[in-house]
Amino acid sequence: MKTDIRLFDYLSNRRSIPAFQMASPGPGQAEIESMLRLASRVPDHGKLAPWRFIVYRGAERERISAELFKIAIADKPDLSAEMIAVENTRLSRAPVVVAVVSTAAPHPKIPEWEQLMSAGAVCLNLLMAANAHGFASNWLTEWYAFDERAYPVLGVKPGEKIAGFIHIGTAMVPPTERPRPDLKDIVSWVGEPD
Repeated sequence: MKTDIRLFDYLSNRRSIPAFQMASPGPGQAEIESMLRLASRVPDHGKLAPWRFIVYRGAERERISAELFKIAIADKPDLSAEMIAVENTRLSRAPVVVAVVSTAAPHPKIPEWEQLMSAGAVCLNLLMAANAHGFASNWLTEWYAFDERAYPVLGVKPGEKIAGFIHIGTAMVPPTERPRPDLKDIVSWVGEPD
């Protein structure tokens, strides 16, 4: 088998750009649809497609951010000025934000755990699809991914969970490297090499 050097180079250097370091332009409708088609090409035992997408763009990002702020300030009325600024811009940092929503549910043959992992694979594929289209991307969850009070504001239905928010835009800064785990710390070898 030949090595696909372009894919190898990409995976060797893949990095996320923080959402607050993204700007316009973001992807257009056709690009977003292409990204979502690519993101959907994941392992999916039973062909259940146990996930769906919610695409946030335009002024709706600011409106939803304001609603999320109301929830945050109700819980923590003494937020610092810095955190107020953060809470007011939750979905408006990047031009486009895509929620990957897990619809995993009990199934007679397919464990929910496998369905959840499929949603995680969708998140990673969406990051890579955005990069393949020339955009920066970042996979975030943050508090509102886990706070069901935010779900109606976000368009998430009862019984669903958020696997991640993928922020997509144009990088304002070059990516920086971060420490990666040493293989000796994360790999166990079983058996002798062939």
